[in-house]
Amino acid sequence: MSRARVGFTLVELLVVIAIIGVLVALLLPAVQAAREAANRASCGNNLKQLGIAFHNYHDTYKALPFGAYGCCWGTWQISVQPFMENTPLYDQYDVSDKDDTPVGARYGSAKNLAATRTRIATLTCPSDTENAPLSNITSHNYAANFGNTGYAQQRTLNGVTFGGAPFSYQDATPGARITNRKFASIMDGLSNTMLAAEVLQGRDSDLRGFTWWGDASGFTSYLAPNSPLPDRIYSATYCVNKPELNLPCAVSSGTDPTMFASRSRHPGGVQVLMGDGSGRFVGETVNLNVWRGASTSQGSEATQLP
Repeated sequence: MSRARVGFTLVELLVVIAIIGVLVALLLPAVQAAREAANRASCGNNLKQLGIAFHNYHDTYKALPFGAYGCCWGTWQISVQPFMENTPLYDQYDVSDKDDTPVGARYGSAKNLAATRTRIATLTCPSDTENAPLSNITSHNYAANFGNTGYAQQRTLNGVTFGGAPFSYQDATPGARITNRKFASIMDGLSNTMLAAEVLQGRDSDLRGFTWWGDASGFTSYLAPNSPLPDRIYSATYCVNKPELNLPCAVSSGTDPTMFASRSRHPGGVQVLMGDGSGRFVGETVNLNVWRGASTSQGSEATQLP
């Protein structure tokens, strides 16, 4: 008598494989959603840590740091490192910000590369793709609030009046000073005014998120969060247009000067840091006037971010 073989037929195996494929397809969105929820929480915690650093800096120096010292002599990003338990990185950077005079070396100088090639985990959102577009110098995901017009804080821009901002561009001329960096000068209230928000790291040679560099150290609210309208950079080399990745970009002009919108990989909006140290998720459908009002420090707006 012959013994019957025990096993699966080809049809049965194909059915099992098909069932596994269906289950994976059903579970994958849930896994991705759980991962994004964790990334979003981590990103929000990063902003809160940055808020603590800004407040500790203010307690020490009685003012916020400059947003940027000219184009290239350092930004708020290096100034707050001692208050983010990262003093060794700060010590590696040649900067003279104690008297508001930018007389150190440029961010890309040989003496500063050890610092600027370092990825700062607390300033990196895990939802985004990391980039190092220039000489392996790292990009990051949080930018300071430069107000409601362009990076240069034009007094008026296409009908929008500048309403003050917590951070500002410091001209590279030694001795030049801007004085309204104190919390007391934020007349709209700390809980109503943003200090920082998310930005995306550009791809390839794109300098968005390149926050060691003055221009990219800040965002403005002239554009809505995750706006389909392009960010503006002065050179096409550093402006890689990728609207499909929420990175639209075009070369700046007289009517559309250099500016960077708040952008994120989180579905539906961006995370922001308020002046009182609290974090908030702002939907990309927020009213543009409300969004702009939350970025001004002296605009006297009555509305608040939802």
